[in-house]
Amino acid sequence: MVSTKLEPVLDVEVEPSMTISELIRIYRNIHGFMAGHLAEAIGILAECMHNADLRVISFTANIVATGLRGVLAQVVRKELFNLIVTTCGTVDHDIARSTGGRYYRGSFYLDDTEVYERGFHRLGNVLIPIQDYGPRIEKFVYRILDSLDRKRAWGIYEILWVIGKELKDKHSILDAAAEREVPVIVPGYLDGAFGTALFTYQQTHSDLRIDPFRDEELMADKFFRSKKAVALIIGGGISKHHTIWWAQFRGGLDCAVYITTANEYDGSLSGAHPREAISWGKLKKTGRHIVVYGDATILLPLIVAGLIDSLERRR
Repeated sequence: MVSTKLEPVLDVEVEPSMTISELIRIYRNIHGFMAGHLAEAIGILAECMHNADLRVISFTANIVATGLRGVLAQVVRKELFNLIVTTCGTVDHDIARSTGGRYYRGSFYLDDTEVYERGFHRLGNVLIPIQDYGPRIEKFVYRILDSLDRKRAWGIYEILWVIGKELKDKHSILDAAAEREVPVIVPGYLDGAFGTALFTYQQTHSDLRIDPFRDEELMADKFFRSKKAVALIIGGGISKHHTIWWAQFRGGLDCAVYITTANEYDGSLSGAHPREAISWGKLKKTGRHIVVYGDATILLPLIVAGLIDSLERRR
């Protein structure tokens, strides 16, 4: 429906000295095509998060292999979000990098046979030393598991809090989550080096009791008790779905912002828009929502900076 009050698209100019707030206003004036969506996403989050008691950030692990890991830790330390839903690779990358593993700048166009022969994994244009991934993570996780009390069952999020307290890294997501007591929910916790380490450890330590249903109990409690729930969902897959799946049991999210590069034409969950979530009851029919298409490594720093500025102005 065309609005009865039309607002013009405005031509803009930029200056190197512009603040983030000024830049966001420029995006609003540019409007087409994702510029307007980016500005609206910040507005929706700022308005919804101002008085939301459940503030979820959901993201996939690939971005944790980049320098964006520091921004994700930052939003947790600033208590912008109080629930994390992510994938197992987030745990892997966070442990590897926080315990001395070094990731390096590479290229999408390297010879992958040579990459492997030189002792690296390639994640996009990031190079990860093989010894700084699986072996490093396994050794660290085993040490943590050795320290756990055998008299009780452990949820995955509880083990991750123990891990976070050991990492001592200001750019660590798990460190930040443990410090702020923000649960990190990893529904696909077996799908990575962390999950494999849990499996192999239990082969010789059957006295360790792991109960992933404790995580689901926490999710149920968080969503059922929430008066207002908002989610920033970065990427797709299991972390996105687990967030909106639980939201449906409280009648849906009140607000949702999606950042994605996936399309909806193939019926994938990763590409599905919030309007499709309405049909499942995962987003309220009155819920504010927007999809911003683009690379999260470019978009998220802008959104976070704009969001912090907007929330501080509201105080």
